[in-house]
Amino acid sequence: MSKLIIPSDYQSSLSLYETQAAIGQIKITMQKKLCMALHLKRVTAPIFVDPASGLNDDLNGIERAVSFDIPDANTTAHVVHSLAKWKRMALYRYRFYEEKGLLTDMNAIRRDEELDNLHSVYVDQWDWEKVITREDRTIDYLKMTVNRIVTAICNTLDELKYEYENLPTTLCREVSFITSQELEDMYPGMTPKERENAYTKEHQTVFIMKIGDLLASGEKHDGRAPDYDDWQLNGDLLFWHEPLQCALEISSMGIRVDSESLRSQLKKAGCEERSSLPFHKLLLEDKLPLTIGGGIGQSRTCMLLLGKAHIGEVQASLWDEATLKGCEEAGIEIL
Repeated sequence: MSKLIIPSDYQSSLSLYETQAAIGQIKITMQKKLCMALHLKRVTAPIFVDPASGLNDDLNGIERAVSFDIPDANTTAHVVHSLAKWKRMALYRYRFYEEKGLLTDMNAIRRDEELDNLHSVYVDQWDWEKVITREDRTIDYLKMTVNRIVTAICNTLDELKYEYENLPTTLCREVSFITSQELEDMYPGMTPKERENAYTKEHQTVFIMKIGDLLASGEKHDGRAPDYDDWQLNGDLLFWHEPLQCALEISSMGIRVDSESLRSQLKKAGCEERSSLPFHKLLLEDKLPLTIGGGIGQSRTCMLLLGKAHIGEVQASLWDEATLKGCEEAGIEIL
């Protein structure tokens, strides 16, 4: 059974028909604004990959991929968890040059996801990746990129409000940057999610940096696979979500590992055997371009901008009967 939160006195500002139209407008507008802000070109991406390629994202290392056999190809395919590694390989194969990147629609099935108002087994993202120089591998470059993404999201909301004037959503354009260690030092008695909620409620728009490595407490703020983000140059983008009174993560992103940070992180994660996989070998031999990239949740962005209380209001997925009944009784219209 999913963990359902019912906000008191919740009522959607848009009808089902208006919601569908608004979702379409958000997706078209955001894609244009992201491409302009980050110098991206839209490309086509796979929904499944060969597990032997090492291209699938391992997330926290415990999630099971959805797999199926392809008899005519004599192989088994894994539905992607994300395209974090595939995008970097695509930039290499398509010969993108510095300060240019790609944007694609990523559709994934995460069968082991714990379901609640913000999580579904179906994941849809704008996945993007961009070639950078060695000199760009800095916190300042990361912050500049985050600010451009926040501007694209806020500008999308502005255009949406021209069409739907009754939307109550407001967003803060000023990003508060903080590291996961600074957050732990500030709220030592809280869990990572409690820290995120406390800090984001105060600052509204937040980017938490340096996620994946151990904190001073010996715990991690959150899990990260060791072979795409550099744990010293990454982070999560959060907005305060008024209907649910919580921090809503819209994007996980970062400057990607180079050969040095990959070796270090594979060792820390106890995954050194991955060094022999095709993707990892190219990276360790410095044949892949240096990149920055991330995923921006499409359904979560729609939730945020439209002021929705449940992700099922903006995407079609599967839910348990108790969730469907609870939402119906509360006037939350699940697609």
